[in-house]
Amino acid sequence: MIDGEHYAPVVRDALVELPYDIVGCVLVGGTEKLRGGEDYGVPLLASLEEAVAELSPDVVLDLSDEPVLGPPARFRLAARALALGIPYEGADFRFDPPRFEAIARPSIAIIGTGKRVGKTAVTGHVAGELARERNVVVVAMGRGGPPEPELVEVRPTVADLLRISRSGMHAASDHLETAALTGVLTIGCRRCGGGLAGAVGTSNVLAGVRLAEELDPDLIVLDGSGAALPPIAADRRILVVGAHQDLAVTTGYLNPYRALLADLIIVTMAESGVAHRELATAMTALARPGVPVVRVVLRPRPLEDVRGRRVAYFGTAPGTQHARIAEHLERTYGGEVVHVSGSLSDRAALRSELVGLDCDVIVVEIKAAAIDVVAEEAARMDVPVVLAANDVLPLAGEPELDAELGRLANEATASATVGV
Repeated sequence: MIDGEHYAPVVRDALVELPYDIVGCVLVGGTEKLRGGEDYGVPLLASLEEAVAELSPDVVLDLSDEPVLGPPARFRLAARALALGIPYEGADFRFDPPRFEAIARPSIAIIGTGKRVGKTAVTGHVAGELARERNVVVVAMGRGGPPEPELVEVRPTVADLLRISRSGMHAASDHLETAALTGVLTIGCRRCGGGLAGAVGTSNVLAGVRLAEELDPDLIVLDGSGAALPPIAADRRILVVGAHQDLAVTTGYLNPYRALLADLIIVTMAESGVAHRELATAMTALARPGVPVVRVVLRPRPLEDVRGRRVAYFGTAPGTQHARIAEHLERTYGGEVVHVSGSLSDRAALRSELVGLDCDVIVVEIKAAAIDVVAEEAARMDVPVVLAANDVLPLAGEPELDAELGRLANEATASATVGV
């Protein structure tokens, strides 16, 4: 990657001096020092994609600089290189594409642009919908996952989760949430660390996938963790982006790489007063042509009847959404909501809210301190606990989400068959 803000002889000499076999260049902009007819000693290609297709390089070397390539533009170029499977290197940085391991069964990965974007809710929806006609196994990785892959074959209850928590394990890990809310066979894995492009520092996900393969499923659904990607060469990927996130973050840094990996993009938290339309437009521009973008909202759904009961709801939604949550629970499920909390990730705040709480039932998402604080205190208070799923509801006029999921499952199966 070169620019016209550098004098051509300087660039040409650099191409010779650097310890690389330079096979081609792409002029990314800038005209200040160009006179016309510059010769760099190697072919000039029209775009990064054309250069990679024609020359099959081992690395993309960035010899440009400000003002032609500022940080946002440079990250976008790096994202494009990584999506092509090529490392991107500059004077003081290098980005390598995450390594993805091949597996034998058709697979769909759910990836995200960060924590608390509704990715696990989407995973649950995907798994539940596709399990209607297919044998599905979910492989979930989390920062609180088990040391060895753990197969959950029986749908956990609140009592089961309390026993897990009291044994010293994390009872609100994503795989337990998915298993409890969907009843789909789920394998829990762990990971530690996450790179800018989504590579994990360490994980036991591949071992979890090998366990899933032994079950001979029609489809494996891979649940990512935060912005970290499952280290598996999934046949198709769904990207989950939160409309409440900073637009500069969701569309910047190496999130364009995640967008380029995606075969479907779901914009969650598309509530009134949030710039979800602008985000959807921006993600469409970053993704490959033709990739659908679906805007959705998430709505809590108690797994047991709460009609006519005084309900205290505990989740992770910000305060701006609490009135909407209360109205939804009352209108749809007939409960009288006396308290809404978004403090599941703040144990001190939770304990303060639970003091003197007067309700007939506690409805709780399986997140963070849901079990070791909320369910434990509810047991002490002798108040029943009902688990809550989050329904994924597309906005009016959006592409049909479940039809898109069916399409991806069919494509994943076809792709895996061709790979064999």
